[in-house]
Amino acid sequence: MQIIMLSGGSGSRLWPLSNDARSKQFLKLLPVSGSEERESMVQRVVRQIRESGICADLTVATSLIQRDAIESQLGKDIAVVTEPERRRTLPAICLATEYLSKVKGCPDDEVTVVLPCDPYTGPGYFEAIARMGECVERDMARLVLMGILPTYPSAKYGYVQPDYAAPREGAYMVSRFVEKPDVASAERLIASRALWNGGVFAFRLGYLLEISRLYVDYPTFDGIREHYDEYPANSFDYEVVERETSMAVVPYDGDWRDLGTWLTLTDTLKHTTYGNVLTDGRQQNTHIINELDIPLMCIGTRDLIVAASPDGILVSEKGRSEDVKLFAGRLKDRPMFEERRWGWYKVIDQVEFADGFCALTKQLTVNPGCALSYQQHACRDEVWTFIQGEGEVVLDGERRPVRRGDTIFIPKGCRHALRADTMLTFIEVQSGSNLVEGDITRYPYDWKL
Repeated sequence: MQIIMLSGGSGSRLWPLSNDARSKQFLKLLPVSGSEERESMVQRVVRQIRESGICADLTVATSLIQRDAIESQLGKDIAVVTEPERRRTLPAICLATEYLSKVKGCPDDEVTVVLPCDPYTGPGYFEAIARMGECVERDMARLVLMGILPTYPSAKYGYVQPDYAAPREGAYMVSRFVEKPDVASAERLIASRALWNGGVFAFRLGYLLEISRLYVDYPTFDGIREHYDEYPANSFDYEVVERETSMAVVPYDGDWRDLGTWLTLTDTLKHTTYGNVLTDGRQQNTHIINELDIPLMCIGTRDLIVAASPDGILVSEKGRSEDVKLFAGRLKDRPMFEERRWGWYKVIDQVEFADGFCALTKQLTVNPGCALSYQQHACRDEVWTFIQGEGEVVLDGERRPVRRGDTIFIPKGCRHALRADTMLTFIEVQSGSNLVEGDITRYPYDWKL
């Protein structure tokens, strides 16, 4: 079995903790049972897949900007397929299936399951996924869905109407699919025992390859990726599910939560305060999360969400917290914190002077054995001041060791790289006229030479 896990979205509903690069699925806030440790949504789902005993290879489909966060949290053993641009779920799933076929060499009859990376569920969820795979193996239908037992008439989800008259070993054929009805229609659907569409799909690989090649058909995976914009920018539900006539559904009746809002996330958290937080102990129905190095003090708070990160500070009534998406969309600032495959960085300060000269200060931490790529910049100088650990830098081909207290000047045009022997932290000051992430040219470099 192959599992494609979809990881996308900008995470604006959980601003300021989330941004384009660090979406909601990467926030390490969820409690780990029997431990004081915390994990992210994507880490939790992967852990649950492994603990479930499902025998499957995992591939993550994500945007290019999230690749580093995926590798940082999940390691490099899991295959990652990156979209050249965000075009919703149909193109992402098609690209991932083409990867399975053309790169991993999976046969057309391989059972393939697609699931989101961020549901908060119980063990029964993965038992249902295993049953979905069994339905595909029995050729019960071309497409098998997971149906979630609804808890209220929601207009946010699609609805699956099973044919209860003809059960088939814990599954049912689908009589109809309704995509995101209004609340009144949702009430009628629930009365008829319809299920929520859980966004989990199972099929044989060849089934979706046929659909994919209706839009983009090239002999190589690179060719398909280069023509990614030829896929319709639409959801899998609209383009595939609504048009399919041979569908089955496996019901799931258990814990299932979308942690995409502050209300649903805080209902799941183990503690009400995180980070450097000081309270008078009298706060009521208030969650406070502080990712900054400065203290956050809250006195006499009631029914609030208070969240602080390098991206900004949110203070919201809990009942109004979903409105954050409306306002966060107006913010166009660069991400102030990102996880990368080599470690992480945060922006400490940025300033632009009247004459157009800019300065940007970052703190970077590189994990032991990891390295920054060999690169150069056309528009900026950099100064690196090392404050923790030991490592090695390369400047225009010349290598030298670095440790706490060392300072290095890197003029524009100078090729440079860095490798950490131990946990290595340094302060980077960029200066120039155009301080953008895109001002970078990378070159190959072999640290073994």
